[in-house]
Amino acid sequence: MFSRCTRPGALLLAAVALGGCYASLPGERTGALPDVPKALAAPTPQQREHARILTAYGGTYEHPGVQALLRQTVDRLVAASPRPDLRYDVSILNSPAINAFALPSGNLYVTRGLLALANDSSELASVLAHEMAHVIVRHAAIREDRVRQAAIVSRVANDLLSDPQMGALALAKSKIALATFSRTQELEADGIGVGISARAGFDPYGAMRFLTSMDRNAELKNRAAGGDGRAPDFLSSHPANPERVKHAQSSARQFSAPGLGTRDDAEYLASIDGLVYGEDPNDGMVRGRHYLHPKLGFAFTAPEGFTLDISGAAVFGMNEKSGLALRLDVVRAPEQELAAYLTSGWIENIDGRSVEELTVNGLAAATATAKGDQWTFRLYALRSGEHVYRFLFAVRSRTPALDKVFREAVGSFRIMTEIERDSVNPLRLQVVTVQPGDTVERLAARMVLPERAAERFLLLNGLRADESLKPGDQVKIVVE
Repeated sequence: MFSRCTRPGALLLAAVALGGCYASLPGERTGALPDVPKALAAPTPQQREHARILTAYGGTYEHPGVQALLRQTVDRLVAASPRPDLRYDVSILNSPAINAFALPSGNLYVTRGLLALANDSSELASVLAHEMAHVIVRHAAIREDRVRQAAIVSRVANDLLSDPQMGALALAKSKIALATFSRTQELEADGIGVGISARAGFDPYGAMRFLTSMDRNAELKNRAAGGDGRAPDFLSSHPANPERVKHAQSSARQFSAPGLGTRDDAEYLASIDGLVYGEDPNDGMVRGRHYLHPKLGFAFTAPEGFTLDISGAAVFGMNEKSGLALRLDVVRAPEQELAAYLTSGWIENIDGRSVEELTVNGLAAATATAKGDQWTFRLYALRSGEHVYRFLFAVRSRTPALDKVFREAVGSFRIMTEIERDSVNPLRLQVVTVQPGDTVERLAARMVLPERAAERFLLLNGLRADESLKPGDQVKIVVE
């Protein structure tokens, strides 16, 4: 993968994650493979993986302008690559995450979020060339062999070594070696990708610029979530971005000085004008601490200090400072008392004495607590028609004060009116021309993003804080 999105709340609650049934918005997203005639054999491993990726990332996003640009860019890169005989299919994933990856079969994937962050064709080319490099040098097959070796070491360490300390040491060494191997792969793909981009006539410094933007985006998200800026885990499979930026710059210098090669920024910005930004309405939308789902017609507000994130069929929230987490999903459930539903197997280890029935804004509801090894959970279930909305709050140590915070958050849950549902629109990128007198602050004020608008404007356009805008330049803003 070109980048990685880590959701602490999602990881924290993975053991109790359950699927939901969100509505679909026709026209912009497709999540299934084309129909296959019954006479054909079962799907291949590549087809199954492709389908899994579409499911995990919200299906594909249809945008003719961007798809045409992707096809042209890939064709240009293939002709300049060490393997011009290989063929690639590119899909745009309907996700705000900043990510790209490839399958050994030549399927390439880029997310909407990545396209929104890039600012010219050379930056996009650097991402695609990086992923093509993984396919060319067969990193996936090589990594599979290393994973298999690590699994053998793990089994030996667990089953055969009589000395627990020696077993733990052997296991740790194998994991570190595997992580180092993967970081080496990423740097190798960066170097090969820069070379392919340069030979295709693109500005080879596009990789350095885009990696810098990724780094700035990660820092901004970390600060917005109240993070402490800790260094990446040393077992991370990706090198730290400053290392990759430096490596990309060194690779680019082997081909040309800065300023050479094409960027085609005007063409690129024209192609992404109108691109959906952030969450798709199919999954609901986050507005600060507020979550709205116009298709299913409900809304709620997370507690103070929470950062909300949408992942597939669930909403996750995390308060980094306090270590609190929440999850909300919705399922169709047969008619039954909600108190009975809570104890019917949704979550294990329910404390039957804690079950309580209540009403939330006119909706029947019930709550209970459950105990895990390290976490305590407060559960809520609310019914509206055939749907049951399920809240799950996780804390290390539950207190009456925290229970009050959770109850107030659930108390904000409400069914939206038709007028409210119709008035909620997805955010989109709009490309505008800088006019005389325009400043970063003035253009940022036109964006609907509620927090850190100026900082997000600079990031979105790859601008430094000390750069001034020039009349006639084109920039991206976020509008509703």
